[in-house]
Amino acid sequence: MINKIAFQGELGAYSHEACLAARPQHDPLPCATFEDVIAAVRSGAAEFATLPVENTTYGRVADMHRLLPESGLFINDEIFVRVRINLLALPGVGLSDIKIARGHLVILPQCKTFLDAHGIRGEPAADNAGAAADIAASNERDAAALASELAGQIYGLNVLEKDIENQSHNTTRFLIMSTAETRERRSEKMLTSFVFQVRNIPAALYKAMGGFATNGVNMTKLESYMVGGAFTATQFYADIEGHPEDEAVQRAFEELSFFTDVIRVLGTYPANSSRPL
Repeated sequence: MINKIAFQGELGAYSHEACLAARPQHDPLPCATFEDVIAAVRSGAAEFATLPVENTTYGRVADMHRLLPESGLFINDEIFVRVRINLLALPGVGLSDIKIARGHLVILPQCKTFLDAHGIRGEPAADNAGAAADIAASNERDAAALASELAGQIYGLNVLEKDIENQSHNTTRFLIMSTAETRERRSEKMLTSFVFQVRNIPAALYKAMGGFATNGVNMTKLESYMVGGAFTATQFYADIEGHPEDEAVQRAFEELSFFTDVIRVLGTYPANSSRPL
């Protein structure tokens, strides 16, 4: 068996942290893009994929809901990673030496308060862990990376300051996916994720959602996005609490089918114990 778990980014990325938390016995496999992560699993180069789907600060991850339905993969687990942003620099470099801090474009605003307070200019980088790797390789002594402690350990950088993000709740939800559909009940609290397209009839979405309400099925997420380049072709991504074999869930899906053209289950998996309430 291929004992690898693929993720997007460089070693030391927050996705790498998710891999270690979810499948510590698997070797991490860095990939350049989300598409490459999915391809690695479909080709057999890796057993699992780790894909970020949403963040408490920035919302959903762009393109992920477009990729998941066509990925050919199923959700096996979810994992939550608290995004702790650290200022990393070369050994012997002090905070007063730092003039530039590099990090991903979405990370920079999260550290603005700290950077402004210390007169440090933020500079965009393609990848947080990649910024750490570049500073280590170039021996820049006036630059720092905004990245995880794991990145510092991997690339030999010191942590000048820990947890410099503006908001302490910054957390990313990752899905662990594979080619295997796992529907066994592995926990008392199970989640089911699926996508659907409503029929072009009046109040179709309202009626489709009615089955979940009347059967007492809690829907924890519902997001819409356009498909096929048309404003009228709307697809929905949903997470519900429950298992497809639960009678209430079965009745809700039966009612959903009357008002939809497409329903595709992406996975049934345990609710993570660290799932924020």
